Amino acid sequence: PSPRSFQPNGASEAALQCEIKELKRKDLALDQEIAQLLSEGYSLEELDKHISLLHEYNEIKDAGQMLLGKLAVIRGVTTKQLYPEYDLELSD
Repeated sequence: PSPRSFQPNGASEAALQCEIKELKRKDLALDQEIAQLLSEGYSLEELDKHISLLHEYNEIKDAGQMLLGKLAVIRGVTTKQLYPEYDLELSD
């Protein structure tokens, strides 16, 4: 099969070129942000550690949200109604 047969939803070449351009822009912006952090004294190892900790935090938070959701269903209340019971802020 030709590469065109793999284009999602009949995406045009112009749309794909636009997407490539946007991804390159984002890549450059991230490279600049990394360079800024390095110039401020951060190390790549430290940045990798922070990213790893953020992923772990998000996974734990997702599990907590899932448990709150299941508990809310069992009790027949909204998740929001459980927050005060567990001393949680809505922004948590």
